[in-house]
Amino acid sequence: MLEAGMTAPDFTLPDQNGQMHSLKDYRGRKVILYFYPKDNTSGCTAQACGFAELYPQFTEKGAAVLGVSKDSVASHKKFEQNYCLPFTLLADPELAAIQAYDVWQEKNMYGKKTMGIVRTTYLIDENGVIEKAFSKVKAKENPKQMLELL
Repeated sequence: MLEAGMTAPDFTLPDQNGQMHSLKDYRGRKVILYFYPKDNTSGCTAQACGFAELYPQFTEKGAAVLGVSKDSVASHKKFEQNYCLPFTLLADPELAAIQAYDVWQEKNMYGKKTMGIVRTTYLIDENGVIEKAFSKVKAKENPKQMLELL
């Protein structure tokens, strides 16, 4: 996992509408960059809906919220529409950002070892430096936790 004080790796990924986003596009704003395992699963939905509910407060504080998973653009579009998500979801099926942020790790699922995304959230400052890093976050609590940090 990357740590506070490190420069956040840049990336360029498509959002749920197919538009490209780079971390550099957000310079001058704080960024909540959260990595989650899969669209439309219970924990990921709870986390996304929590960010959606608090989204006006994040924007009031000038922060961008970016969710990243290895799901496709089409999957992200359905996820956005199913839950009226007002923020950007980035598709990373090639695992470029996922691996750069060191969140693709071995997980133990029901006694079976598999590779997957460890739910992780980074707070990145206006200059692209990681302010805080949280690994194995609790999906329901994470949005409120991040808002309190701003």
